[in-house]
Amino acid sequence: MIKTIFPSRKKGSNTYAAIDLGSNSFHMIVVQIQEQDIHVIDRLRVMVRLSAGLDESKRLNDRSQAIALDCLQQFSERLLEIPKGNIRAVGTNTLRTAINSVQFLQKAEKCLGHCIEIISGMEEARLIYLGVSYNLPVAKEHRLVIDIGGGSTEVIIGEGVEPMCMESLYMGCVSSTNKYFSNGNITNKAMEKAEIAARVELEPIERVFRNVGWSQVLGASGTIKAVSQVISQAGWCDHGISYNALKKLIKHLIEVKHVDNIKLKGLSADRTPVFVGGVAILWGIFKAFNIDHLDISEGAVREGVIHDLLGRIQREDVRHQSVKSLAQRFHVAEEHTLRVMKTAHYCLEQLSDTWNLDFDVASEWLEWAARLHEIGLSIAHAHYHKHGAYIVSNADLPGFSQQNHALLAALVQSHRGKFPKTLIKQLPQKWVYMAQQLAIILRLSVLLNRSRSAEALPTFSLTVTEGGLAIQFPPGWLHKKALTAADLEQEVLYLVNAGVALEFS
Repeated sequence: MIKTIFPSRKKGSNTYAAIDLGSNSFHMIVVQIQEQDIHVIDRLRVMVRLSAGLDESKRLNDRSQAIALDCLQQFSERLLEIPKGNIRAVGTNTLRTAINSVQFLQKAEKCLGHCIEIISGMEEARLIYLGVSYNLPVAKEHRLVIDIGGGSTEVIIGEGVEPMCMESLYMGCVSSTNKYFSNGNITNKAMEKAEIAARVELEPIERVFRNVGWSQVLGASGTIKAVSQVISQAGWCDHGISYNALKKLIKHLIEVKHVDNIKLKGLSADRTPVFVGGVAILWGIFKAFNIDHLDISEGAVREGVIHDLLGRIQREDVRHQSVKSLAQRFHVAEEHTLRVMKTAHYCLEQLSDTWNLDFDVASEWLEWAARLHEIGLSIAHAHYHKHGAYIVSNADLPGFSQQNHALLAALVQSHRGKFPKTLIKQLPQKWVYMAQQLAIILRLSVLLNRSRSAEALPTFSLTVTEGGLAIQFPPGWLHKKALTAADLEQEVLYLVNAGVALEFS
């Protein structure tokens, strides 16, 4: 667990919910925590097939949006009695891909009554592994986990609850079906093309994964579960999915010749239209990794989201470790960042109530931004705040969504120089106000520690004025700190761009 300098003020509740806005289906899981055990009390699943609504320009059409919004409206009714802090909703491949996802999210969040985070493929893979591993007995052997979604496929090797190798591939049951079986015909040639396409996607990671190795193979989510149910009903395999059973299924699909002719026990009507594309991908994975047998896991993204959410609430937040690891990788001076964090905490304590900031949320973002504000120095001193923002925007940070990356990068870039008002305004509307206030606190904290001296700062007061902010230091202190006084004079000019009148004495 990574300890934080900021104290927690969270108040808990024993009911939690996770929503997974997948490319094929939307899922919601509601759980209760009883004596450290997680009990599922409700599951909802709606086949939305969001990725089928992407046109050639990667724009979500109106019909697919309407179906998705109707589903989220239903989900919202189940969330009414659950505290906001105990809910997390994530969007995956299709929302990563759609060029109008920002506009859709505004409507979706209004229907759901909760914010929705778009997560990267690597973050999706991490959450899948987390959801799978927590549903299994503790073991030290390596596990290969496979999850075939509507628009992407995640492949992970891990040990215990820790992923070791992760990859998110651009292939899914919906996209594969649309590309290779769009006319509904199931032929040897189409199946071979779909399988080879899957092998091509897997080729760059095949050797790396084989070298790491695994003792058990596990499959998660809808496509793989559907294949397992079909194979079991047909009597081809007692449990899970074997190589020979999958081969028999493919032979049967080719024999029926068309998607409309698929009548398999254990296969739901809403999954049938995209089933063949998912089977082709799974066949490619079996061949690429020479898999003889795959077991089925009950855990998936939503279970991973629940465990990740519980970790955040219990101060075992993977995001703290992600930020610390990134800072260490780029050799950020920890002693200096701790001084900046301490000053930021002191400022936040004085301003959070007046500025109407959630202390716990604000403190986390200030801590992360303070730890990373000098990360760009590893590239060059000139414009290092912009270099830092670029690194944060593009680094793999487990636990952070795409919107989280944008907010953290904006704070890092905002800590010095001209105030980037335009950059902050480009953030999701719900974060603009908080981002501006936190940027001001971070800027002042960095400025007051510019000397990098171990000498403690004096007690100073911050007062919110009608036009902005006033800082008052002990009498005579600024007269001895000519550099700080000059920096504050410059900061007065910088903050004019933020519409903030800074006064100091």
